[in-house]
Amino acid sequence: MHNHDQPSNKNKNRGIALEHGQAHEHDHLDWSRRTFIRQLGIAGAASFLLGKTPLTAITSSPLAMALSATPEDRILVLVRLKGGNDGLNTIIPLFDYGSYQAARSNIAIPQNEVINLTGELGMPNTMNALNNMWLDGQMKVVNNVGYPDHSLSHFRSTDIWSSGVDANEMATSGWLGRLLEQEFPDFLNNPPLTPPAIQMGSSGNLVFNNSDAFDMSLNVANPEQLYDIAQTGQLYDPLSVPDCHYGEQLSYLRIVANNTFRYAAVVADTYSQGNNSVEYDNNSLAEQLALVARLIRGGLGTRLYMVVHDGFDTHANQSNNHPVLLNQLAQAVQHFHEDLANGGHADRVLSMTFSEFGRRIEQNASGGTDHGAAAPLLLFGAGLNGNGTLGGLPNLQEVDNDGNLQFSTDFRQVYATLLEQWLCIDGNLVDEVMGETYERLGGLGLSCAPVSTWSPQERSTVNLQAYYQAGQLFLSYDLPAASPVEITLYNMLGQPMKQVFNGYQMSGNHRYNFPLADIGWAAGVYVVNLRVGGKQYARQISLVRR
Repeated sequence: MHNHDQPSNKNKNRGIALEHGQAHEHDHLDWSRRTFIRQLGIAGAASFLLGKTPLTAITSSPLAMALSATPEDRILVLVRLKGGNDGLNTIIPLFDYGSYQAARSNIAIPQNEVINLTGELGMPNTMNALNNMWLDGQMKVVNNVGYPDHSLSHFRSTDIWSSGVDANEMATSGWLGRLLEQEFPDFLNNPPLTPPAIQMGSSGNLVFNNSDAFDMSLNVANPEQLYDIAQTGQLYDPLSVPDCHYGEQLSYLRIVANNTFRYAAVVADTYSQGNNSVEYDNNSLAEQLALVARLIRGGLGTRLYMVVHDGFDTHANQSNNHPVLLNQLAQAVQHFHEDLANGGHADRVLSMTFSEFGRRIEQNASGGTDHGAAAPLLLFGAGLNGNGTLGGLPNLQEVDNDGNLQFSTDFRQVYATLLEQWLCIDGNLVDEVMGETYERLGGLGLSCAPVSTWSPQERSTVNLQAYYQAGQLFLSYDLPAASPVEITLYNMLGQPMKQVFNGYQMSGNHRYNFPLADIGWAAGVYVVNLRVGGKQYARQISLVRR
């Protein structure tokens, strides 16, 4: 998953402020170089498939079996605040307002412009759109989130947050990419019918990379690119080319790209089935969340999303820029969750903000703040079952060696808690994905009780049964409606051993029994995978030789 090649600590804090000149520019170049490279064409290699029909492989690995039993309709949306959000001007320390104001004489939020959340903490009134979500119990704050030996580099800290490794480790996989590769171990040859993850505007991010550094998400550079896919079913316009030999070649390449774009059809179909019930603002974050909401409302099976809200590297003129960014965030998140609620999806979706670091306690000479460390995360959704804060209060007096806020909650605790208590992965398997055990947060209010409005009923009507007896495998299942059906048997390694059926069947009960001697099965545990339309159902069977 990762190694312990420690990054050089030489000048590790250089580049955190404007006055560092070339060092600051160099950090930004490092930060953007990979993004630029991966935005050439389609960023995610996972978006392509040559000559294959999308199928989903089932494996009997412990994690994949656990995932098959989780609530399939739970959705996690990550909102990346790119650039390093100033946490102290987002969640304001009313309990120590004097120290806060003294450190930020020009950029502190006036007390009469603060919405009181808990008596000790507040948020600026530019975030007023979130106040009803707080009052309705659909918002929580996790304070003082960070990690040991915090990097103050955009490039390095982004990789740490995306991969979930220690500051002295290097990794090319992401915490959610490692989850997805366990769920889809043969992704390249047997991809799922719908994209397992979608991200917009974070092409250089590792979060959905598997252990081979392969991006398993549908990864687009901006919402316009996804709009083109969703509205036309194709990525490139093959007709908008120069009228020359070069144009003919370009048109051909675009047709090939459109035809091999794996998820264009399903995204376009889902987009046409969905709609937005609220009017979103005219900015990039709002456009991204509007698209996500429409795809969810249209029935797309994707469970993981990441959108980006850029501009939080506020070294200068923060009082002009940061309130606008927070207002856009608040409006977009409120509209997003209202839109989902109107479509009956409120309980299915949890969203969370994160950023590569916070900002310094003290303002700088340019009316801004330089790179800091610990900062708050914000979570939104009906699944939180109440408002509240975790992680304690920010201590403006006891700071780290760089004069930054010290963390009290490791960001990987948040990740592990979401995996176990929201996506409902077994705790031991969460530790496997995360690489080690991180203490779970007890106050998020999340529960793994079913919240689906449709999946459980549909799963229960199929009623797949499988058992082994006297040298034969017996199968039984019910079809609520005529459907395409595929039945495949897999061994413990996830390798297909026999396809029992692949065709169209009428509604009603269906039964099979057949001998296993000609398949060459040994004693062990196997998996029967039944695909009905776009849904799959699995049962383990134990073969015991006597």
